[in-house]
Amino acid sequence: MTDAAWTAFDAAADRDREACILDQFAADPERLSRMTLEAAGLWLDLSKQSWTRKAFEACLGLARSANVERARGQLFGGDAINFTEGRAVLHPALRAGPGGNFVALGEPVSDEVDTVRRAMADYANAVREGRETGATGKAFKAIVHVGIGGSDLGPRLVWDALRPLDPAIDVRFVANIDPRDMAEALTGLDPETTLVIVVSKTFTTQETLANADLAKAWLAKTLPEAGREKHIIGVTAAPERAEGFGCGRTFAFRDWVGGRYSLWSAVSLSCVIGLGPEVFGRMLEGAWAMDEHFLSAPLERNAPVLMALAQVWNVDGLKRRARTVAPYAHGLRRLPAFLQQLEMESNGKRVRRDGSPATRGTCPLVFGEPGTNGQHAFFQQIHQGPEVVPAEFVVVRRTQGDAVEAPPESPLWANALAQGQALMQGKTTEAARAELSGLDPAEADRLAAHKTFPGNRPSTTIVMEALTPEALGALIALYEHKTFVEGVIWDINSFDQWGVELGKVLAKAILKDVEAGRPSEELDPSTADLLARLIG
Repeated sequence: MTDAAWTAFDAAADRDREACILDQFAADPERLSRMTLEAAGLWLDLSKQSWTRKAFEACLGLARSANVERARGQLFGGDAINFTEGRAVLHPALRAGPGGNFVALGEPVSDEVDTVRRAMADYANAVREGRETGATGKAFKAIVHVGIGGSDLGPRLVWDALRPLDPAIDVRFVANIDPRDMAEALTGLDPETTLVIVVSKTFTTQETLANADLAKAWLAKTLPEAGREKHIIGVTAAPERAEGFGCGRTFAFRDWVGGRYSLWSAVSLSCVIGLGPEVFGRMLEGAWAMDEHFLSAPLERNAPVLMALAQVWNVDGLKRRARTVAPYAHGLRRLPAFLQQLEMESNGKRVRRDGSPATRGTCPLVFGEPGTNGQHAFFQQIHQGPEVVPAEFVVVRRTQGDAVEAPPESPLWANALAQGQALMQGKTTEAARAELSGLDPAEADRLAAHKTFPGNRPSTTIVMEALTPEALGALIALYEHKTFVEGVIWDINSFDQWGVELGKVLAKAILKDVEAGRPSEELDPSTADLLARLIG
């Protein structure tokens, strides 16, 4: 990255900070055609972003100066781009078609990927068809998926998005270490027909193992010891630990699959069983279509690159430290939570690749709720609050597919379009006063200020025809590559997460104090006092 590129970027921000988005359509007649594009079945409209044409060119200059194309080649080439852990980051290999030629640190991996994928499909079909049974010979009717973080959020998003209304196999997810979470998941299930899938990359994750122990004990109360292991499946990069825990079968993935990028692997075995291998395969195809777009499209017409540049412009150029994501589809209700981990765990960093302090902003706070729910919650803040919060709307034209008697979705996406329009154009005090023309002039003046919307607030809209497996795969891959490009421009490592580790270490130390019945002398006064109150 050259200083000249950032200097040009900063100059554009200083010059265009107050530029009116709506005015840019008249000033640049080609704006809509340049800022909209189709990628892997998704339609993206970034024309309501805050950049002028010159600012957009300055953003492209950043991407070129950071050599995004070279970094992209290193990602797909299996280089050790997670340099703090010496690992490749090769989740695209998981969604390539059979017969790929991916390598991780020079080691061919595609044959292994194909083998695991076939094993997942065979096992899933055996469970779905009743050929794979439990200890008492009964077919499985429910799955309890135990994981946390990347071992939970991705599969949970996939299941919510693609599940049939009345699934043949009930899939439930447990992540929270609070025993209530597991109790709710197990309520109403029959141990004889329940399959527990424990997902942990290291098979040492405290929350996951605690929940797995609860599930294991629940099974043991009813099932005979012989054959009980058929009810517990492990998905891990440490199969020997899973076998030691008592898993009757394990499905492996490698350490070049990062947790928050792992839904394409055996981590989603629950979804492969619940949805069927064919549906999961279609999702992989959609993701691979986005991979191919990311690899081949020029930067100025590259969907992940444009999404990343819009965020960099808002965060670094215009100092906007939060972003909201509003999926206008009930099936995508977990998308904001998924993106919180994907983006904030990836790019929530304070040092650059060389270890020096980051002098630029990195990842903003990411939050959201499904539309139209969010409109009745935090949208007041993004319309009239003092902070400008860029928004992303994900709109699905047909949320219920081809259901003949389904009510129309037009009220749903009409709301989405209206929100983007309202954020951009706002409402002037004069317009608000005109709406109050029937009131006493003094009263109209008093109320007009409260009904004024500043407008000029940016948004991006992503449209898909229907929430198909292909569209979901493309959408998730779009956000993955967007996050990667941002990390390249910010010169940070998007693939480690040391911030997660410190709390885990300290939690283990505090648990030892709980077992001892008193706080240790090493604890600070506040933590010691809180622990003493909780111990009782």
